[in-house]
Amino acid sequence: MDLKSAALAMALPLVVAIAAFGSALGLGKAVSSAMDATARQPEASTKILINMAVGCAFIEALTIYALVVVFLLSGKI
Repeated sequence: MDLKSAALAMALPLVVAIAAFGSALGLGKAVSSAMDATARQPEASTKILINMAVGCAFIEALTIYALVVVFLLSGKI
């Protein structure tokens, strides 16, 4: 195994870990803010839930994109 493959083999799991950590922070912040907003205005809970779900889907999509890139690059090892 050459140096390029070794560096790639070490970097790929780190990329997924960083993406998952960032996603967890983003999802936590989104859900926390949605719960605060629902507590302030319970009558708007449906709209808040829909907007939160869309935002969470975008956050998760970024993590899935990172995972797909890692799978594609792992074929280069």
